[in-house]
Amino acid sequence: SGGSPGPPPRGHGAPGAPELPPPRPARRPDGGASVLLILAGLAAGVSLLLRWLPGSELTGYDLVRRGFDDLAEGGVAELLGNGFWQPMAVVLGGAALFLLGLLVVLPARSHRFLGGLALIVALVAAIGVLVPLAAVGWAPDTIDTGFWFAVAVPALGLLGALKTVLTPPRYC
Repeated sequence: SGGSPGPPPRGHGAPGAPELPPPRPARRPDGGASVLLILAGLAAGVSLLLRWLPGSELTGYDLVRRGFDDLAEGGVAELLGNGFWQPMAVVLGGAALFLLGLLVVLPARSHRFLGGLALIVALVAAIGVLVPLAAVGWAPDTIDTGFWFAVAVPALGLLGALKTVLTPPRYC
């Protein structure tokens, strides 16, 4: 909004004019990345309400709750051993992406640090989606609607993170 994409060249004023101060990055929100990251969080929330597996009445909430139960009873080894870490990675990653999307709305000179965090979170959520898909031979008939919303979490998260990381600062 009104800023130039890079710093202006030195000596751009009239001869004899006082030297202008060096340009500095403008503080601005990153609305596009914010929308993508917030949508990733909302997709995780919707996946909690829907069934992840056809023929099963277990919702995403049930799977995440069982993951927390396993974590409380047997620790990390139990959680990693039975596969309930994947729904937890997706849903908790979606919650983190939602919060990062809210932070990216705040004006700042650069949101690259938040974008880097979002990229890490989205990659963990992607692993949480790709591992069970690979286990069923990439067959789409073995998953239900809730899982498709879970697939949207890392997809939207990666897009939002890349938008934030790759957007250069604007100078004023």
